[in-house]
Amino acid sequence: MKATHRFAFCLLAILAAGFGASRLSSKERPAPAPQKAQKAAPAATANQSQLDRGKYLVENVGMCEECHTPRYSNGDLDESRRLQGAPIWIMPVHTMTNWAMRAPALAGLPGFTDAEAETVLQEGVGPNGLPIQPPMHIYHMSAADAQAIVAYLRSLPDTYPRN
Repeated sequence: MKATHRFAFCLLAILAAGFGASRLSSKERPAPAPQKAQKAAPAATANQSQLDRGKYLVENVGMCEECHTPRYSNGDLDESRRLQGAPIWIMPVHTMTNWAMRAPALAGLPGFTDAEAETVLQEGVGPNGLPIQPPMHIYHMSAADAQAIVAYLRSLPDTYPRN
């Protein structure tokens, strides 16, 4: 049978199955899901949506792994210690006295309250009240984006040994 005929046949079979199922009598139709399950789903979906947003921002916007994940001697990221903190591998062209030598661990956000982490992301101010050190970028994120990142980072395991 030609591919176009197979496709048409499969499409007709799917449509026929759907039409037949819609003609079931009310006695044969499955009972609707309980109300409690329907009410719980939006909260779980909203939480998952926030985690997905945070993951996207961490991985694709902030690209946090580049500095906060240790590297092997060949320069590749050590994904087994993802976001567990790492020595800074880049150096400034000109001498800077406030250049950070280590990126802190982000997975699980050890040592940060949610409010402190949100302040770093929204204002560029660290928990000590001082501006964050280069090479960390100063972001001016919205409260919703900062909260999504914090929720995502809190969801990551903080179980790997520090170096």
